[in-house]
Amino acid sequence: MSPHCIKASASAAREGTECSMPIHIATAQPVDAPMIARLVGELLREITDAIGRQAFAYSLVDTEARARAWLEEGSYTVLLARESESVAGFLTLSECRALYAEGRFGILAELYVCPDRRSHGVGRALVAEAKRVAGLKGWARLEVTTPPVPQFDRSLEFYQRQGFTVSGGRKMKMAV
Repeated sequence: MSPHCIKASASAAREGTECSMPIHIATAQPVDAPMIARLVGELLREITDAIGRQAFAYSLVDTEARARAWLEEGSYTVLLARESESVAGFLTLSECRALYAEGRFGILAELYVCPDRRSHGVGRALVAEAKRVAGLKGWARLEVTTPPVPQFDRSLEFYQRQGFTVSGGRKMKMAV
């Protein structure tokens, strides 16, 4: 069962049951890695449940270590949506380069809002802050991929409401 919210304590990410407004968006620090790893686990569990197959190799320990390392080196940006002492969601950004994009741009790799905080402006606030961060970094654009299956139509509609447009193609991967 998904937590309603995750307490923002860096020493122990505990589940909570109540969240209060307003939403504050902050850039995560390495100390937030355990909480980020748990939220990533919730995101991946939801995706796996929706598509009916295991699509990700998830390890809480490995995910926490990667998050901490990437935050320490500054190669990954994690935005946390906090309501009081609870985290209501997160969004991750990384930089990429492509000639078609006319330079540097941002990839919105993960966005997750706790189920009981959906449709309360948390996702919208996270995307708005991501756009602001992208501008500060001098990125030409932000890109996001959603799975092309009906289970994710709501996600596609959300991104379109935030100003994203469909640019074609399908995301593919290959292990190396």
